[in-house]
Amino acid sequence: MTETENNKILEVKNLSTYFYTDDGVVKAVDGVSFDLKKGETLGIVGETGCGKSVTALSILRLIPQPLGRIIGGEIIFEGRDLLKLEQEDLQNLRGNKISMIFQDPMTSLNPVYTVGNQVMESLIVHRKLKKEEARREGLKLLEMVGIPEFKRRFNSYPHEFSGGMRQRVMIAMAIANSPSILIADEPTTALDVTVQAQILELMDELKYKTNSSIIIITHDLGVVAKYADRVMVMYAGKPVEFSSVDNIFYKPMHPYTIGLMKSVTRLDEEKRGKLKPIEGLPPSLIDLPKCCIFRARCKYVCDECKREYPPLVEIEKDHFVSCYRGKEFMEGIIKRFDN
Repeated sequence: MTETENNKILEVKNLSTYFYTDDGVVKAVDGVSFDLKKGETLGIVGETGCGKSVTALSILRLIPQPLGRIIGGEIIFEGRDLLKLEQEDLQNLRGNKISMIFQDPMTSLNPVYTVGNQVMESLIVHRKLKKEEARREGLKLLEMVGIPEFKRRFNSYPHEFSGGMRQRVMIAMAIANSPSILIADEPTTALDVTVQAQILELMDELKYKTNSSIIIITHDLGVVAKYADRVMVMYAGKPVEFSSVDNIFYKPMHPYTIGLMKSVTRLDEEKRGKLKPIEGLPPSLIDLPKCCIFRARCKYVCDECKREYPPLVEIEKDHFVSCYRGKEFMEGIIKRFDN
C-alpha cells in the first residue's frame, strides 16, 4: 500500500442514490467517487440540486426510505464498507467516528430538551459517561465553541439562542466524541457575514485541535478558496472535476467549473468586466440522457459529447475531469476565460 493510500480515511466508490417518485426515478447521486485524506478539508460545490447534500447523507445512510435508496457503490471507512454495516454498528459510528452538522440547526435540535441535555446525550451514549461527567464535558464543549455565559445557557432551550449560537451548539454536539470525520452541510446558511466567518474559523480551529478531517458542502466559493484543501465540483448528480483548490480556482478544466469561476465577483473585476453567469438551467434528474448532461449549457460541445457521457479521468496528476475537451483546456487551445 502506498503512502497516499495509507493517508486516506474515507473512500467513496461509484456511489449511486436514487429517489423513486410518481414522476419517475430521480438520480440524485449517480456514480460519485472521491476520497478524503486524514487532516484535510474537502469542499463539495455545485448548484442547488446537484447532489451535494444527498452525497453527505448517503455516507451516514440517512437517506429517507422508502422514497430514497442507495442502489450501488462502496463507502470504505476504517477498512469497512459502511453500506454493509448492521444498524447497530451504524448507530455506534454516527456521532462518534463520523459526525454531521446540518443546514438548519433549528430543525436539527429538539425544541423540548435543553441544549445541555442534547450535548450530553452523545457523551452518555458513545462514551458511556455518567450524567455528572457528561455535564462537565458538555460545559467544556459549549465553552470551546464560544457560547457566552455557557454555564447559564447550558439549561436554555434552542429557541432561546440566535441562529449563530444554535449552529455553535450543533458543532459542540458534532465534535463531542472527537470524530475522525466531520461533515458540514452548508453550516453557514442564513447566518450574517460576521457570524459565518466566526463559525468557519471555529470549525477550522477545531479541526487542528481534534485532528479530524472535514467535508464542507457549500455554494460559497469564497469559503472553499479559504478553507478547503481539495474540491469536488458536482453537476446533476455527478462529479465533473476533482482536484486541489489551486487547480480548481486557477486552472479549471471543465466548462462548468470555468463558468462557476466566471460567476464570482473578484477584486480585479474592472479588468475582467461584468460577471458572466452560466446560461440555461440544470437538467431534470429524471430520465437523464446517456450523453454529456452539461452539453445544453456548454459552448464547447463536440461530437463525442452528444454520443456518450465523458468518464472522470486524470488529465494531469491528481486532477480529474469529466470532459472530452479537458486536455484542450490544459494545453491552452481553448482560452478558459474568453468572451
